[in-house]
Amino acid sequence: MIRSRITLCLLLASVLSVVSLAQASGGPSADSSANAASKAGTNDAAADDRVIIKVGNTQVTEADFEARIKSVEGEKKEDENEQDLTEKGRRTMGDDYASVLMLSQQAVANHLDSTPEVSHELAIARLQVLSDAEFDLIKRQAEPKPEDITRYYTAHLSDYDEVQILRLFIWKRQADSKAGLTPEDARARANAILHASSGNDANKLAQAFKGSKDALLDSTPATFPRGELPEHLEKVAFAMKVGEWAEVEDTSNRIMLIQLVKSRRQDLPEVSSLIAQELQAQKMEAVLDEMKKNAGIWMDEKYFGTVAPVSGAKMHSTSPPPQLGKSEKTTKEEKKDDR
Repeated sequence: MIRSRITLCLLLASVLSVVSLAQASGGPSADSSANAASKAGTNDAAADDRVIIKVGNTQVTEADFEARIKSVEGEKKEDENEQDLTEKGRRTMGDDYASVLMLSQQAVANHLDSTPEVSHELAIARLQVLSDAEFDLIKRQAEPKPEDITRYYTAHLSDYDEVQILRLFIWKRQADSKAGLTPEDARARANAILHASSGNDANKLAQAFKGSKDALLDSTPATFPRGELPEHLEKVAFAMKVGEWAEVEDTSNRIMLIQLVKSRRQDLPEVSSLIAQELQAQKMEAVLDEMKKNAGIWMDEKYFGTVAPVSGAKMHSTSPPPQLGKSEKTTKEEKKDDR
């Protein structure tokens, strides 16, 4: 029963949107609009022309009914929608659709479409439908071509570099705690790793901190694309050699060392979808900005106020993970929260 009511409401909203467009543009009545919509684009196959619902003078073809049901059910695969129509009851959906048409016809007969409340709702529905249609058109027109994606990738190669690093946090003992090392011992342990005679020796010294309360060592390397580390840390990480240790922080409560485990550049297939989204967003923003200029939009700042620009910088925190055993994916999610 609940599902039936939801479907009915969604179908009603869909039909009312069609009605609002027709009325606002001075077009035909609700009955003739629905009838015309039901016949649009149904010359491809005889089955599509078959009338399966009649409500008063309005006729609904098979093609129109199934198209409306698919829009209500959401974007799914065609075979899933066919299964939906069979298993969840074509009859129930047909009854709902017929009820929507009946109610909309009766509303027009009762002149409800001319009441202030309904007129207001229809006007809003028309604005939403038209704005959504224009936005979708702009979005389609802004889709980049493969050559645009390749050209952008070639011009921004370094943007797609990424590093895998291990982080070691050596704690300095605080006045009210027994955990950690004295500042002198913390410095000595850090220097021992940094000045080890070989990479293996440095790794052994770092691994010696595992399980210790005096330090925290990443259990697995964390991956950071360029632009997702604080500037001072990124400058060091992307300039290091694989296997090398470097110091990036020395504060009153810790010394932070990092080791470069791996450095690579993401291939075009890996980032093509991201580049496509970026290019599409840039073009859409430019088009919308130009449209706003040409539309002569003005807003009263005394009423609306002003909004400060929001920084879009992406940056990960250098705070140590609370647990060493967490997966890299979990660690990344935590870093997002720290931005």
